[in-house]
Amino acid sequence: MASITANHPISGNPLISFRPKNPFLQTQTLFNFKPSNPKHSNSSFSIPIVRCSIRRRPEYTPNHIPDPNYVRIFDTTLRDGEQSPGATMTTKEKLDVARQLAKLGVDIIEAGFPASSEADLEAVKLIAKEVGNGVYEEGHVPVICGLARCNKKDIDKAWEAVKYAKKPRIHTFIATSEIHMNYKLKMSRVQVVEKARSMVAYARSIGCEDVEFSPEDAGRSDPEFLYHILGEVIKAGATTLNIPDTVGYTVPEEFGQLIAKIKANTPGVEDVIISTHCQNDLGLSTANTLAGACAGARQLEVTINGIGERAGNASLEEVVMALKCRGEQVLGGLYTGINTQHILMSSKMVEEYSGLHVQPHKAIVGANAFAHESGIHQDGMLKHKDTYEIISPEDIGLNRANKSGIVLGKLSGRHALQAKMLELGYEIEGKELDDLFWRFKSVAEKKKKITDDDLIALMSDEVFQPQFVWQLQNVQVTCGSLGLSTATVKLIDADGQEHISCSVGTGPVDAAYKAVDLIVKVPVTLLEYSMNAVTQGIDAIASTRVLIRGENGHTSTHALTGETVHRTFSGTGADMDIVISSVRAYVGALNKMMSFRKLLAKNNKPEGSAVI
Repeated sequence: MASITANHPISGNPLISFRPKNPFLQTQTLFNFKPSNPKHSNSSFSIPIVRCSIRRRPEYTPNHIPDPNYVRIFDTTLRDGEQSPGATMTTKEKLDVARQLAKLGVDIIEAGFPASSEADLEAVKLIAKEVGNGVYEEGHVPVICGLARCNKKDIDKAWEAVKYAKKPRIHTFIATSEIHMNYKLKMSRVQVVEKARSMVAYARSIGCEDVEFSPEDAGRSDPEFLYHILGEVIKAGATTLNIPDTVGYTVPEEFGQLIAKIKANTPGVEDVIISTHCQNDLGLSTANTLAGACAGARQLEVTINGIGERAGNASLEEVVMALKCRGEQVLGGLYTGINTQHILMSSKMVEEYSGLHVQPHKAIVGANAFAHESGIHQDGMLKHKDTYEIISPEDIGLNRANKSGIVLGKLSGRHALQAKMLELGYEIEGKELDDLFWRFKSVAEKKKKITDDDLIALMSDEVFQPQFVWQLQNVQVTCGSLGLSTATVKLIDADGQEHISCSVGTGPVDAAYKAVDLIVKVPVTLLEYSMNAVTQGIDAIASTRVLIRGENGHTSTHALTGETVHRTFSGTGADMDIVISSVRAYVGALNKMMSFRKLLAKNNKPEGSAVI
C-alpha cells in the first residue's frame, strides 16, 4: 500500500508522510487545513489519515488470515446451543436464525450435526443451499459447517449436507483427555491419534478443502499429547485446530498459556488457524475466550446469548463487544467482521425460538444492561452518558430515544408501526408486518399507552412463532371460588377447519389446556410454566413460557455420554389476558413438537437418534 503524503500548497514541501502498517485499514479525509497567514488565505488542502474503526473483512482462505489482527467468529448456536434443554428448533426456525447470523456477519455458521438425524441433515443441507450461497453485506458469504465424530459415516453425512455451500467445512472431533480415552472411548493414545489422523485425511479425500479438528476436553489433556496429535492432523490436512475447554475447567491465564504453548510446540502450526471453544461451567467462558485470542487464537467459537450444554458457551455478544470496546487499547488491536447493530435482533430471535429467556442482568443484551435506577447514576447519566455507559445501546441495535417522535396508539397506521419497530432494531415487512399490525391494534383498543416493551413482546409472540399445525382462534373461561373452572377453546387446523372443545380444571389455565388436549389428541407432560408482566400496571401484557415433553417418544442418544435424552419443546405467548397468553404458549409448544414429529415421519426415521 502506498504511503500517504500531504504537501504544502505553496512551497510543495511535504508536511506529513506515513505508511499505514495494516492494508485492511481504509483511509478517509477527516479535516481540511487552512493556513493562518492571510497572504495564503485562499490556499487550503486536505490531509487524509487512517481511521482505525473502518476495517474490511479479509478474503477467506481456510488455513490463513491475511490480516494478523482479524478474528473469525464461529457461531455454534444451531449446534451446541440447541443442546440446551428445551431449545429444540424447527427447520424453519433454524433457517431464520442462520439468515440472521449471516446478516450479523458471522464468519462460520456451524449449522448442526447431520449424522444425528435425517431432520438435522435436511436442516443443515437447506442452510447450506440458501444461506451458504447468499451474498450479504459487503459481499460476505458465510462458511457453513457440519459437525462429525471421527468416523466415516458421520463425515459422509456432514459432507452430504454442507457440500452445497460455496464455502463448506467439516468439523470432526475425538476426545484426548485421559479420563475420556479410558472411560468413554476405551482407546489408547496410539489408537486415538490414528483415528484422528485417518478421519481428517478421509474428510479431505472426499472433496472437503476446509476441515476443522477438535481434541475434545483439551483443557484437561496432557499438553505433550496435544502437540503430537495436532501435528498429525495438520499433516493429514486439517486447516483449523479448535482447542475446546469442554467442561469449562480452565481459568483465563491457564487457557491463554495453553494456546500459546500449542502455537509454540505444535509442528506445522503456522499453516493452520487456532480456534477456541470455551464452556461456561465456572462462569469464565468469555474471559477464557479473550485470553485465547490474546495468545494467538484467530477463530473464536461462541453462541448467541451464550446458550449451550450445561452452563452454556462463550457469548457472542460479550466476546464481540469486548473486542470492539477494548480491542485497540488492551487486546492488541484485534477486531471482527460483526455488524454489531444486528446483535439485539439476533438475541431476541434466538431467545424466542429456543424458549430460553435472557436474564435481566445479562451483559450486553439483558433488559437491565442499559438501565439506570440509582439516583447517583441517573445524575451522572444526565450530565454525561459516558459516566456510566461504556457501550452505546445504539451500537447493538437498541434505540429507545424515540428519535422519530412517534407515539403509537389506536389511530396509528402500518407505516408508523414499521418505523417504530425499525427504531427498536426490528426490520419487518409484508405478512409479518400485517400480522403484527392487527395484534397491535387489538391491544391499542384496550390500552392507552403502548410502550416499547409491549411492542417487543407482541413482535416476539407474532413473528417468532413456529409454523402452525394448530392456531388459536378463541378461548372463553369461567372461574372463581364457587366451583370448578371451565374453558371453551376453538382451534383452527392447517386445512382451515375449526375444532371446538370444552373442559373443566382446577383453574382457568388448567381447564383451557385440557380443552386443547381434547382437540389435539397428543399426550404431553407439562414440565415448566412461567409468566411475567412485560411492563408495570394492571393493563400490562403477560408473557408466558411453557416447556412440554411428548409421552410417546422423541428420545435421542447423546453422542458424548451415550445417555438417552428426552427431547423437550418450548413455547411462548403474549397477551393482555393471562389465559390467552398461556394458551398461545401451549399451542406454540405443541406446534413445535408436532412439526418435529412430521419431519421425522416424512423421512421415515425413528424418533431415537444420536445427538451431540
